[in-house]
Amino acid sequence: MNIAEQLIAQLRAAGVRRIYGIVGDSLNPVVDAVRQTGGSGKGGIDWIHVRHEEAAAFAAAADAQLTGELAVCAGSCGPGNLHLINGLYDANRTGAPVLAIASHIPSAQIGQSYFQETHPDRLFNECSVYSEMISTPAQSPRVVHAAMRHALGDGGVAVITLPGDVADAGTAADVPPWVPVRRGTLVPDPATLAELATEINKASTVAIFVGAGVDGAHDEVVQLAELIGAPIGHSLRGKEFIQYDNPFDVGMTGLLGYGAAAAGIHDADLLIMLGTDFPYDQFLPEVRTAQVDRDASVLGRRTAVDVPVHGDVLPTLQALLPLVERKKSRRFLESTLKKHDRLMDKAVGAYTRKVEKIKPIHPEYAASVLDELAAEDAIFTADTGMCNVWTARYVNPTGQRRLIGSFLHGSMANALPHAIGAQFAYPDRQVISVSGDGGLSMLLGEMITAKTYELPLTVALFNNSTLGMVKLEMLVDKLPSFGTDVPGTDYAAIAQAIGWHAVRVTDAGDLHDAFAEALAHPGPALVDIVTDPNALSIPPKITADQVFGFATAMSKLVLNGGAGEAVSMARSNLRNIPRG
Repeated sequence: MNIAEQLIAQLRAAGVRRIYGIVGDSLNPVVDAVRQTGGSGKGGIDWIHVRHEEAAAFAAAADAQLTGELAVCAGSCGPGNLHLINGLYDANRTGAPVLAIASHIPSAQIGQSYFQETHPDRLFNECSVYSEMISTPAQSPRVVHAAMRHALGDGGVAVITLPGDVADAGTAADVPPWVPVRRGTLVPDPATLAELATEINKASTVAIFVGAGVDGAHDEVVQLAELIGAPIGHSLRGKEFIQYDNPFDVGMTGLLGYGAAAAGIHDADLLIMLGTDFPYDQFLPEVRTAQVDRDASVLGRRTAVDVPVHGDVLPTLQALLPLVERKKSRRFLESTLKKHDRLMDKAVGAYTRKVEKIKPIHPEYAASVLDELAAEDAIFTADTGMCNVWTARYVNPTGQRRLIGSFLHGSMANALPHAIGAQFAYPDRQVISVSGDGGLSMLLGEMITAKTYELPLTVALFNNSTLGMVKLEMLVDKLPSFGTDVPGTDYAAIAQAIGWHAVRVTDAGDLHDAFAEALAHPGPALVDIVTDPNALSIPPKITADQVFGFATAMSKLVLNGGAGEAVSMARSNLRNIPRG
């Protein structure tokens, strides 16, 4: 047995079933060791050949994020493993347990400016919880063991740098036994719980704002809201864990937000943040705030916190609920819910009805039709930008559906490779990539990966021939859009040439049948939806600076001869302006 074979044996013992990557000379011993396992059909490991290592890391990130299990990606020396870095940043920031194998040049050549020389053991430090180079055969089994433990225990990326000659060398040490460790729960001390209960009991009005940290605590959050008459707002990552079966839901705040969440959290006497490290402090109110999180380092990082509570959300709420007094007044909750209903009907619900004959297709309507036809346990992956907006506003969670994206790293092109990893992890579930034409074109080669393995995923392509979110950012910054538009491209024709089932939709009335056929197709399918390029996202809370930015940008556009474009943009977005 050589070191590469020992490494693969360790991964198999830890339950790894797939490695995403591209072969290369320094990585050959590892790939050959994978071959010898016979693949998953014989209890071994499958090698998933992607077209770009960035996609390998994204796919592994989705695999790990959805299953909670260790997922692995690999890249050959120099450019090969450097391509992993963007997907690894995404995985690490999401807390996905991913192990990256970065093969290296021959160990005797390190430090001599050798062909393709880089220093992956240094380069990956910032996007990992563990990064170490294996220099000797005797060192290897313990480093591999430690890397897997860090990825699973800390929740993030572990990187192993492995020179090709070391990978091919004979083993020199025994493998530490792999015993899975169950993650413990963190319960706050009684004094902190008592302080939090006192703050809640004395506040006249309370609002709750949740993130992904409420996973597994849905019922307890809803129970607390009912007890104290609190509306529940959420972040984008928190949406899938709290919005379903929740009569107190008031939507999402932030630039992509909708509904009455912004108003609800700003109008309360006390804000309770549960399992969220929401990064946009400009959308957080200056009110008394309590924050519950298992990571003590994030407490008070975004806004001033009066009651910091170090603990997991579920055991915290289980211990807190008996200490909280029922509030008699429901006026604040009821008024916030009424405002939310008005906003959902007049802003978010606008132009999703009676628009089958309007061209170009409104992306809101396309997203609502997709939501209607998707399975109850569908897995959605969303590209960064406007696709985040349409999935956040129109894809409804069910408690079984999943929605993932590059929500913390904000990378383009994540949706398709995320969908590939999701489909490998759950071959029998419906996987839908909600892609923008900008994101899909960036890693277009991964359409070949999906066809190679006949993955039954569906790409819903929102094709507006523009970078919509960048255009919005420019307008807010008082700049007319520039460099955001690209020539119209028939991606359905490209997909058909690759062997996909694909259809291009220009009439909204054809969307239902196009989606139904794509979702029923046994292999990869694409619905190329030609959408309104001027449909932008208007945030739920508009500041004077934002209004001034839009007005200034529109004035510049008109002065430069773009009056027609300015009028078109105004017409496209009147429906999105929140009405109080």
